[in-house]
Amino acid sequence: MKRCLLLAWLLIQAVGASALKPSKVWIATPDAMGLTYQTVTLTTPDHVQLTSWVVEPAADVPDRHTTLVLAYGDAGNMSQWLHQTQALARSGYRVYLFDYRGFGHSADVALDPQRLYYHEFSNDLRTALNDARRRFPRNRTGIMAFSMGTIMGLEVAATSRCDFFISEGYVASPQRLVADQLQRRQRVVTLPAEAADYARLARRVNCPWLLVAGSADLNTPLADSVAVARVARRRQRRQVLSFEGGHLEGMSVLTNALYGDKYVWEVSRFLAASRE
Repeated sequence: MKRCLLLAWLLIQAVGASALKPSKVWIATPDAMGLTYQTVTLTTPDHVQLTSWVVEPAADVPDRHTTLVLAYGDAGNMSQWLHQTQALARSGYRVYLFDYRGFGHSADVALDPQRLYYHEFSNDLRTALNDARRRFPRNRTGIMAFSMGTIMGLEVAATSRCDFFISEGYVASPQRLVADQLQRRQRVVTLPAEAADYARLARRVNCPWLLVAGSADLNTPLADSVAVARVARRRQRRQVLSFEGGHLEGMSVLTNALYGDKYVWEVSRFLAASRE
């Protein structure tokens, strides 16, 4: 089962940020990875039901009293992120996974496969973040976002209470991704109207922000993460964690003894420093 999960995740990485490819079928549940969890049903402000998993820290490690709400990319569903979840849980983090509307076991809504993302996905992430904060009020609660999920992560981190923001494969310009699809693949990809205001959001993120980026990432280049860190104002704490690899290969590359252990160590170091 674990091998199947890893292969499914590698396939998702190979797709990269291109357009929506949701799957309604979970390939596993957290208990298949030895994780303790509960299933939670959420309702968004626009009355859409979402399904989420709250995965507890591993029993044999100290609880860091930190909740990471995971916003994944444009394909699959939350079940394909259990390896990352396991790496975080065994280091003492609580992980809050959820499926966007139209993905996994969340409400079955019509999604255009030529759309890069829907602005409503931000409502889904915000709903999950608010529920995580309500359930664990004494925890630090923030967002860990990947690829297309960084678009929603940026929107929510800029407009909601968020204790930290971790992004890998940060999308600096949805418009540039769309233009790249047309140029490289002769494929038309559309954007929601709200994308016109996206470029203004980064300056509004005031919580600590760790930008994880691969030196060989062609979809979301390392230079974009470096640029948004460099323009941070005095009180905006931002840091870039670079690795030698491609799009969303961070945990695979930053591994020593166990999958993603060095990656999670770097995350822990950043979160600890951001308290100072």
